[in-house]
Amino acid sequence: MTPAPLEGERRAVGVRLSLLFAAIFFVTGNSLPYLPVWLAWRDLSAPEIAIISACPLFVRVLATPGIAFAADRLGDHRRFLILLAWSVVASQALLAQMRGFLPILLTSLLLAVAWTSITPLAEAIAIRGMNAVRLDYGRMRLWGSISFTAAALAGGWVMEHASPQALFYLLIAGSMVLAGAAHALAKPAGAELAAPRSNRARLGPRDVAALLASPTFLVFLLAAGAIQAAHAAFYTFGTLHWRALGHSTLVAGQLWSVGVAAEILVFAYSAALLRRLGPVSILVLAGLAAVARWLAMAFDPAVWLLFGLQALHGLSFGAAHVGAIHFLARFVPEAQGGTAQAVYASFTSGILLGGATLLAGPLYAHFGGRAYLAMAGLAAVGLLAALGLERLPQTAPRGRGLTS
Repeated sequence: MTPAPLEGERRAVGVRLSLLFAAIFFVTGNSLPYLPVWLAWRDLSAPEIAIISACPLFVRVLATPGIAFAADRLGDHRRFLILLAWSVVASQALLAQMRGFLPILLTSLLLAVAWTSITPLAEAIAIRGMNAVRLDYGRMRLWGSISFTAAALAGGWVMEHASPQALFYLLIAGSMVLAGAAHALAKPAGAELAAPRSNRARLGPRDVAALLASPTFLVFLLAAGAIQAAHAAFYTFGTLHWRALGHSTLVAGQLWSVGVAAEILVFAYSAALLRRLGPVSILVLAGLAAVARWLAMAFDPAVWLLFGLQALHGLSFGAAHVGAIHFLARFVPEAQGGTAQAVYASFTSGILLGGATLLAGPLYAHFGGRAYLAMAGLAAVGLLAALGLERLPQTAPRGRGLTS
């Protein structure tokens, strides 16, 4: 039986991390579906919207690993989260005032430097909790999905009944809550979860190099990254395309909410799913769902069928994410947790998702909803990589600098 003090500690850490995820995904739930609508309201073209959506993803490749590596070295993720959260607030307030392609692009890049490192740092703390006090990652992360759903519904209502400029009231309010959640973390972040500094592993560049040279890790990045990147056309043009088909922004918000509701179910029962299948098999399942989802979306199905296809988001995103997080938790040494999360985020949400988003711009401009066919092809690449991952060793390499 878990001792009472440890059980109380576990619950307290779980509540703090649940609040942190809820704040992060409230911002995402407003930004992801509706920022492209604001960009269109600012009279930007589809290729310009794609560039503005993609370039911050490439910033993640440069900024996120460096920030996460520094957080791992200093062992104080809380301090980094607080600084980044308040930087997001300031950057969003500035972006709201911008007009024209170049000013909006440059301000978006400034915002991206702060925003793209927040989730990897939060995930690293959550993984430490999984390992140290047996936290259920899915149960914490589902609060992010619940918050995303509430944000998508609220944002849809606001965009339908007010000027698109009102979106920034929601974004800035959510980011201020995020800053408060970061302040609420223990000092230092995850102190309840970590061994004393004298017993912590020392992370060096050779450990990172060994990780990046691992065939298993590289195939994992391709599998998880391609499945996640296949969402690019949907993330950038999903709401705009539904509006072009005659669906209201309010219906679009409901469609987004159905997808996230399915995601919540996956997170809620992820522990049982993992016991039955394991992380790699879950990635295979996510790849199958993604191929089916984007193939069907390419043919502009009726709205009733869209609701069913949106339910596949629970697998194409939710299962892919759960599989990836638990693969990293099992494969990567704890001392490299933040860095591994950053590399994963940089490759999946930076290089692959950024490249797919740039591709989606001209594809959508010329072919409309048929752009989803390319996304189905990308998901198929991820599926094949996940099948290949099952045949590779599931043990992590260690560099010479990693000592206990």
